Amino acid sequence: MKPEIQVNGSKTLENQESALDLAGILKDDERVQVAGIDCDGQLRGKVMSKEKFLSIVNSGFGMSSAIFGWDMHDMLFEDNKISSSEAGYADFTSMVDELSMRRLPWANNMPFFLLRFTANNEAVSACGRGMLNTLTGRLANSGCKAVAGVEIEFFNFQTPTEDGYQDHSSKRKNLAAFLRDHQPAAPRPLTEGMFGYSVTRPMASSDFFFDVIDTSKRLDCDVESWHTESGPGVFEAALRVCDIQEMADRVSLFKYTTRCLGNIHGVNPCFLAKPMPGLPGNSGHIHISLTDLKGSNLFARSEDTVPSNTPWSDLNDVSDTGRHFLAGLLNALQDLMPLLAPTINSYKRLVENFWAPVHLSWGLEDRRASVRLIAPPVCKPQATRFEIRIPGADLHPHYALAALVSAGWRGVEQKLELTIPPLSAQDCSKTPELLPNSLDRAVERFKAPGSIARELLGSEFVDFFALTREHELRLYREAVTDWEFKRYIEIV
Repeated sequence: MKPEIQVNGSKTLENQESALDLAGILKDDERVQVAGIDCDGQLRGKVMSKEKFLSIVNSGFGMSSAIFGWDMHDMLFEDNKISSSEAGYADFTSMVDELSMRRLPWANNMPFFLLRFTANNEAVSACGRGMLNTLTGRLANSGCKAVAGVEIEFFNFQTPTEDGYQDHSSKRKNLAAFLRDHQPAAPRPLTEGMFGYSVTRPMASSDFFFDVIDTSKRLDCDVESWHTESGPGVFEAALRVCDIQEMADRVSLFKYTTRCLGNIHGVNPCFLAKPMPGLPGNSGHIHISLTDLKGSNLFARSEDTVPSNTPWSDLNDVSDTGRHFLAGLLNALQDLMPLLAPTINSYKRLVENFWAPVHLSWGLEDRRASVRLIAPPVCKPQATRFEIRIPGADLHPHYALAALVSAGWRGVEQKLELTIPPLSAQDCSKTPELLPNSLDRAVERFKAPGSIARELLGSEFVDFFALTREHELRLYREAVTDWEFKRYIEIV
């Protein structure tokens, strides 16, 4: 378990140079792993000796800004203001977050710490952990905090071996490497067939199934519920609700944990939004609520408060704060899509009839909607929240949570009013407004001069992230796919 340090009743990341006796905590350790999170949500870090770590833990250490200058396969982007060849990819200062400490059970309990990146004593605008830290401070100054839960679905495939799939004691190969070395073929799922909420399917891989649950708890990434989803070898993990900074970290660490344990158990977890055609994709639903600093839900209507005038009964048990937050979300979602659906593949999940939203919409307990309101009488008032159903499992959790909470908070600050009726009350003859259905359309809205994304997150970040997504689009347009080859090679 990571250390819990209480400061004024809550955990904080700032001014904690003497909060932990790290020399004492690490006295029996020889090495430490540290990692930051790049613009694709990937952990980037290194292992260093304990002595080196203790010498830099308070002052920070240099790490090349190239981690925000290249894509997930280390191909350089075009020059940008955050990481440029003109500046020689100069170092950022990597600041250790002491309160993020975990021990990695699969690596001899090696201590692990997360990083935040600064340059010239200012937060790097592309650093999602710094972004959330700033947002949390803004909310605290207004007497509230944001809490979240995230549900992550992921396919699980059998890890190929040199001799095929049968004997996992043979030398195992990474699934991507296997598909590079062989004719493209559908990988073999951990279990066959569709069986959501099965109580028998997990037993086919029970060692892996329970190792993920138990190890996640040891890493303070508690899995609140865990079940099979509808699809071959698909699991869903719901991470226990906590503040948004901690939740974003837990999503990243849960993926890291699952992949590491999968490697041990002969399983390839896959967080691609749409791994297989003709099947539902992998969602990354986000549940969000605001509370006061004592933990009381600000979206719940007080029992002694008369509901504000509203044409829709769906909102009868939602506070004015909750309604403004929902209006802020709906007002901004279309401009924030690249932060919720960041890859080419993300949009192949967002198609009709596969449990994913395609319209700008909301509704009480309505799983067809982009934003599902969960409120009394379905739940207790304290559990009132919004579930944003657009993100897939490929989300960047720090960017997505920062964008969504900022959008909702903008609605609260500006007292925005809802203009979109719930799906249950909409005129059947009118089609709700569509969400961007491809990455190029999403980026076009995201980077537009007057986009809400620029207002919420700043132009430096928007220009940077738009550039990284345009890089993905450029590579995609240059690629010749297996589908094209098979379809056209003989006929045209």
